[in-house]
This record gives sequence, C-alpha cells and structure tokens, in this order.
Amino acid sequence: MLSEKTIAIIKSTVPVLEIHGEAITRRFYNLLFANHPELLNVFNHANQLQGRQQAALANAVYAAAAHIDHLEAILPAVKQIAHKHRSLGIKPESYPIVGENLLAAIKDVLGDSATEEILRAWEEAYGVIAAAFIGVESDLYQESAQQPGGWSDYRAFLIDRKVQESDVITSFYLVPQDGKAIATFEPGQYVSVRMNIPGEPYTHIRQYSLSDAPGKPYYRISVKREDGQGTVPAGKLSVYLHDKMQEGDTVWLSAPAGDFTLRQNDERPVVLISGGVGLTPMLSMLNTLVESERPRHITFIHAAQNGTLHAMKEHVNSLCRAYPMLSVFYCYEKPTSEDIESNAFAKEGYIDSAWLKTVIPTADANFYFCGPRPFMKTVHHALRSMNVAASDAHYEFFGPAGSLED
Repeated sequence: MLSEKTIAIIKSTVPVLEIHGEAITRRFYNLLFANHPELLNVFNHANQLQGRQQAALANAVYAAAAHIDHLEAILPAVKQIAHKHRSLGIKPESYPIVGENLLAAIKDVLGDSATEEILRAWEEAYGVIAAAFIGVESDLYQESAQQPGGWSDYRAFLIDRKVQESDVITSFYLVPQDGKAIATFEPGQYVSVRMNIPGEPYTHIRQYSLSDAPGKPYYRISVKREDGQGTVPAGKLSVYLHDKMQEGDTVWLSAPAGDFTLRQNDERPVVLISGGVGLTPMLSMLNTLVESERPRHITFIHAAQNGTLHAMKEHVNSLCRAYPMLSVFYCYEKPTSEDIESNAFAKEGYIDSAWLKTVIPTADANFYFCGPRPFMKTVHHALRSMNVAASDAHYEFFGPAGSLED
C-alpha cells in the first residue's frame, strides 16, 4: 500500500508526464540499452526506431500515475502487457533494471524539477506497479507450463509446410521438433518467434497471431513480408522468414499468449473486421466458429488493397458457401481490372462508417477488429456511432498499444 503522501506526489506529476512523457521514455530507452545492451536481444528494433515503443511506454506510465490511487482501473492494460512479457520471456530480475533507468530518465529530463521527494515517491510507486506485473506474469508462466502440451520459455518447432497466400503473406505450418503434444490456445492469441539471423548482432523476437483454429497438430502463423518504405525500416525477421526459411528448418516459439480472444460462450452474432494482415487472428476466430457445434451468425469483413494482396480469400469463400450463417464482404482500396471484371469486392476505396452500417446486421453482437491504426480508428468510431457497447468491441494492435481516439 502506498502512503497518502506518496499518492498525492505521484498525482501531482500527471500534468508533467502529459507534456514530457515521451521525452522521458526516449531517454529511458537510451539509458537502458547503453547500460544493458543484452536487452537489445528482446526489444523490437523497428518499433524503437519509429518511436512506437516509447509512445506506448509513455502512455502506460501516464495511466499508472493518473490511477495510482486505484490501480485496479489499469488491470486490463497490465494483463495485456503481462501476456506480451510472458511471451517474450521477461523475468522478475528485469524489473529493478527498468526501475533504475526510468528514475534516471525522469531526473535527466526534468532536471531540478525532479526533487528528491518526487524521485522517492516514484521509486516507491514503481515498486508497487512492478510487483503487480510480476504477480500477473508469474501466474501466466505457471499456466503456460502446466497445461497439457505446455512449456516454459522457447521450444523448437520445424516448418512442416510453407504456403504463399498472397503477394506479401506466407503461411508457416509449425510442428514440434520433439514430436510431443502442443498446448491449445484461444482463437486470437499469438506466439513469439525467436531467431538468430546470420550477420545480425542481436536475437530477433516477433509476435505473430495464430491463424488457424486450435486443436490441430500444428500451429500456423501467416506472416506479411514487411519491406522498408521511406523512413520505415524493413522487418528483418519477416523478410528472413520469407526469403530464407524453408520446409524442414527450425524456429523457436514461446507458448501461445494474448488476451484478444474470442468469447466462445456468448451466443450472440459475431462480426469480424480486418484490414491487411490484421485478418490473421480473425481467421483463427472464423475457423473456430464454423467448426463449432453451436452455430452463430457471423459477418466477416476484410479490407485489402486488391486481390493480389488478399490472403486466404478462396478459403473464406468456401466457408461462406458451406456455412449459411456466414456473410462475407470485401473492400478493395485499389482493385485491379481483374478484380473489377470478376466482381471480387463489395466496396471500392476505404472502409468507412456509412458503408459499415449497411453491412453490419445488428449492434447487439460481439465485434472483433484488427489492422493498421487508421483503419482501426475508422472502425472504432463507426461502432461507437452505432451505439455498440464498449464491452462488445474487442481489438488488438500489432505492436505496442496505442490509442484509437483522435
């Protein structure tokens, strides 16, 4: 428990964090990697270069400060981050290192404004927040290791099949190298893939959604090749998987994790909305729903640039033909002439609120959406304008968490 004095001091810093939060987190990561370069084996370097990780941490620190007197309010965010930490293999001994460098960053950025009293209050508050993370992550590690087919840390898998799904997306069917059982998972969850790329000084870890229903003898991930564009660097692991990794090669996986999951006990209709490679967790959910013995009305909406970049279209179309309670709608930003001639899409251009309202049958449903951030913002605002309950709108960011508000 924090003292009333400490709580008051922390809350008094909220306006400062709103202004200087990202400067503090940028300085934090500079200090962290300078003092502990081994942690570069864990962090996504592209997210660091683009500033996404810094912004996400700044938001998390701000939220913790704003809710320091009732931290239960940020428990959902804690659980979401804890899932990622467990998937990456973050251990309790990392937390003192983070705390030390975070306090140093606060002092460096705020200068004399960061008094000894403020720093002591933040040290005390950080201890409470870190304990909450460690406790949640301990439970997740235990659950992961003790479930049938489960394991701790990373496990060797073989690429059993490599299937090109579109011009930019390839699926990898992964089976355990030891031939033993694999853990089940919730539709929507992801695995971390850890690889050492020749010529790279650090290990690379990336998280990829599982793109098939649970209960299979394999895990399937469907990976978009992320080529560099302008100031955005290429995705080193995705490019390596596409170009170099072949059937029979070994990859290392963490056990499935994540809290963006299908509510399977809710019998109301389901609406799945995806943009680009955001369709991967939706495919897991869709396959699970159509394989279920409890039929539900499903609306599947997917946005792609055109048919050449639209992965797994034939699979979804075949499900639509076989499952009368499934409705499918595609939106193509820049359809090809072949797309137009074959009437391959329902809408040209971007998904927008007006069109979504014409294809979504009811607001009394469970909604799941994932894709690029501008796409997700559009869907978020559309659902809100339809008076969809916040508890029925489920979404996930690929990468560090952000905001869908303007």
